[in-house]
Amino acid sequence: MVGIKDVARAAGVSVGTVSNVLNRPELVSPARRELVEATIERLGYVRNESARQLRAGTSRTIALVVVDVANPFFADVIAGVEEAADEVGALVVVSNSGGSVDREGRHLTRLKAQQVMGVLFSPIRDDLPEAAEELERAGTPVVVVDGTAATLSTPSVAVDDVEGGRLAAEHLLARGHRSLVYVGGPHELRQVRDRERGFTEEVDRHPGTRAHSLSFDDLDVRAGSRAAAQLFATWTGPGERPTAVFCANDLLALGVLNECLRRGVRVPHELAIVGYDDITYAGTAAVPLTSVRQPREQLGRAAVELLLNEVAAAPEVTTPRLFTPELVVRESS
Repeated sequence: MVGIKDVARAAGVSVGTVSNVLNRPELVSPARRELVEATIERLGYVRNESARQLRAGTSRTIALVVVDVANPFFADVIAGVEEAADEVGALVVVSNSGGSVDREGRHLTRLKAQQVMGVLFSPIRDDLPEAAEELERAGTPVVVVDGTAATLSTPSVAVDDVEGGRLAAEHLLARGHRSLVYVGGPHELRQVRDRERGFTEEVDRHPGTRAHSLSFDDLDVRAGSRAAAQLFATWTGPGERPTAVFCANDLLALGVLNECLRRGVRVPHELAIVGYDDITYAGTAAVPLTSVRQPREQLGRAAVELLLNEVAAAPEVTTPRLFTPELVVRESS
């Protein structure tokens, strides 16, 4: 690779002059600056930004660790993070924990050695991992995304998922449904528990109604298809079968919808479906999906703002930022 010494030798100037052209061009005469810049272009010299940042003791890299990079929800969060980071000249590096606590810990531990500006991460469990606490102790700011931290010293951004579950139940109950099902995922995920809690509490408030629950290890389309198959196998008679389903995310809801279409079950006439997240595919499904919308890109942008505040001021106590979801009603309910 071409180095700064090679540029200086080819241009017939000192290494200090090349450094000034790169970092403080106002100190170099126009003629000499033009000579060095032409030599840089001719040799194809590329600045080693990582080395420069390490020497300066600064970094313009933000790390983001998410639960499932394949989930469209996180794709939109990442887009919000990248937009906000780009506005301040920072680079975003994304890691995927894949729902594995061990993998999450390994990613966070490795990031400690990278001397990044800060770490945004979506936790699998409620407690802040030891690796995240080690990052904070080492002086690397940490912001929890789509979750809440156990202590006020760690800033966080999240959506009120209890309210989101309540909105889904309120909508279905208003349409006359009395036997409803919540389709969820791993209970170690706070979002799954909170959405179920808001849903079941609202259903329980209405006499003569009942909320059933089905849980799966995954939060994807295949799990949604299995949920629908289990629902139809458990409640075989039209009179006893639940008439509405609320899913912990849109991928599950799309799986339920696909299974209904495969079996000839009419949506919403025989089974109403509500999802969560309002991903792009929700509105373009065969039967457009009613969903609880989260401000996904706004979550990402807010996380970067909190991180930049941490870098600048490092407050001892922070207030979690909690966004309110909204229900988007479509044909599926």
